[in-house]
Formats: sequence, structure tokens, C-alpha cells
Amino acid sequence: MGIALDTRTGSPIVVLHDKDNRKALPIWIGSAEASAIIRKIENISVTRPMTHDLFIEFLQKTGYDIDRIEINDVEKDTYYAIIYLLKETDGKTEQIEIDARPSDAIAIAIRAEAPIFVTANVLANGSVSCDTAKDEEEAQEFRDFIQTIKPSDFEKLLKHDKESDQ
Repeated sequence: MGIALDTRTGSPIVVLHDKDNRKALPIWIGSAEASAIIRKIENISVTRPMTHDLFIEFLQKTGYDIDRIEINDVEKDTYYAIIYLLKETDGKTEQIEIDARPSDAIAIAIRAEAPIFVTANVLANGSVSCDTAKDEEEAQEFRDFIQTIKPSDFEKLLKHDKESDQ
């Protein structure tokens, strides 16, 4: 989505969203990383390479490509990420994982046009809903389903499971 400012603290927040724009993941980041992300999003060029640009150039010169980044853990409001690098040599693919702060990983991913993934546990612990109308619609559909289900429906399911196990 972009960068926002926490109105209470003035700290920058990078906000990621899913493909359907239904969930948002806010991650508080530092000012330097926010600047690096904004510069790329808004295509602001600088005369000398900044750290994230330097990292990309280094990778390119050594033959590695960024496959993806993954924000894979959150612990006490601290997020963790991995940058996945790939290199093809003599028909073999080598993969390297680099531990990174999510803000740096995101700044690098947008420069490399690499996908950004977030694991289910991070989404469960840190995301907020962007599409409350759709969420409410799905919740109502589930409530309607629960109200119409009968005990005999479970018997059918159990019978089907037993048959498929044989």
C-alpha cells in the first residue's frame, strides 16, 4: 500500500496488503528505511547509490537474483524476514536465505521487483481487515450455514470419510 505515519509517535509505518486488498499488515519501521521505500515507489533518483541499491548491484554482479522475500515471524511486535536468493550455475540452482529486517527486505524487494510474501502466522498476529463489508458477508454466510446444518449432515461426512479411508 505504501508508507503512513503513526499519528501518536510520528514513526513511519510500511503497510502491506494482500492481492485481494482485504487484509493489511502494518509494520513500524525506521525513517531511513521509509525514505528508501518512498524513493523507489515515487521513482526519485539519487546521484549516488544508496544502501539498498548497492545491495541489488552487488547481487547482480555476483550472479544472484532475488527470488522473493518472506516476512515469516513476529515476536513481541518485532517482525522478521528472509531474503531468498537464487543463482543458476552449470544447470544447478543454488538458494541462499538471508535474515533481514522486514523494512530492508521490502526496500530491496521493490527495487528488484521481487514478490513479497507473509506467512499465515504473521497475518494472524498482525494484520487488520481492509474489507469489513466482505468479511461481514462471509461471516453471515457462515452463520447461515451453521443454522441450517443438521446432525445427519455430520453422519454423512463421517460415513464418507470412512469410505475414503478404505
